[in-house]
Amino acid sequence: MISQAAVYRGDKTFTLEQKQVVAPGPGEVQIKVAYCGICGTDLHIYLGHMDKRVGFERTIGHEMSGTVSALGDGVSGFTIDQPIVVRPLDHCGDCPACRAGHEHICHNLKFIGIDTEGAFQEYWNVPVHTLHALPDGLDLSHAALIEPLAVACHDVDRARVAKDEDVLVIGGGPIGLLVALVARHAGGNVIISEISENRLAYAAKLGFKTINPKTEDAADQVNALTGGKGADVVFEVSGSQPGVDLMTAAASTRGRIVMVAIHANKPAIDMFQFFWRELELFGARVYRPEDYDRAMKLLSEGVVDCNSFITDIKPLADIQGAFEALTGNPSAIKSMIKISGETA
Repeated sequence: MISQAAVYRGDKTFTLEQKQVVAPGPGEVQIKVAYCGICGTDLHIYLGHMDKRVGFERTIGHEMSGTVSALGDGVSGFTIDQPIVVRPLDHCGDCPACRAGHEHICHNLKFIGIDTEGAFQEYWNVPVHTLHALPDGLDLSHAALIEPLAVACHDVDRARVAKDEDVLVIGGGPIGLLVALVARHAGGNVIISEISENRLAYAAKLGFKTINPKTEDAADQVNALTGGKGADVVFEVSGSQPGVDLMTAAASTRGRIVMVAIHANKPAIDMFQFFWRELELFGARVYRPEDYDRAMKLLSEGVVDCNSFITDIKPLADIQGAFEALTGNPSAIKSMIKISGETA
């Protein structure tokens, strides 16, 4: 059987190629991929920022949904045609982090779809331990949002967001918006700081208070919206130096700051504010199995308006055009590739 796969070749180029489908090995499951979202990391790969890590012969993609198409030896608990998503982390099981129960931040972690082959292909073999069965009736295009939503669930859990706390999300891209939605569901009063007028408009449509730091003093606005107190919880999702400056300037006394974004360069952090206000800083990386379970539950409950969040779906044959369009589209929230099959 032949499968179509998009292969990253460097220089902002994908080629659509025919590949022989390989049977899943022991402990693996073969998936017929239905949808795969384009995430910020995928864009970094496309723009050439991760060539040393990824190389020029890789099929990437990890924000996916699909159905089981074949089972390798020793696999149980799943059936053919069962709708699933993949939690794309392959841990070693033997490092200090794994032995402490923190497999998601394994010292030797392989991120499937970046360090190994990914989901921008029709048939995909993955370790069975990465699979999560989907609840009945969940549209497979919507299910492809579970991976980024699980990121947000992990971030909000790390922050310990409580009812009626004031929450500032710095950066209103896809992950920032999902963090805002999960934090609001946890009871937080959420403010979003973002410089894109299109994203600010979408955030306002979702019912969030918004700030544009290009046109107003964001820290002053946060203080004004919180009775002079500042934000109890701050999520830095912008990946920018101004975002890092704002995270300490806008935090309340004993505020909790969660670093969500991956910064290309080491940012300068105002450590005096940590002393002055007894702030706490947390790292938050990817997700645990329970974050995936939580994301599926929230999606089933309608916490995310999937139809408006997914701004476009293109076929696998047009993956090159999809990436080109996304890099120049200020209004897109989540762009998705339809790989094969129909919605569930």
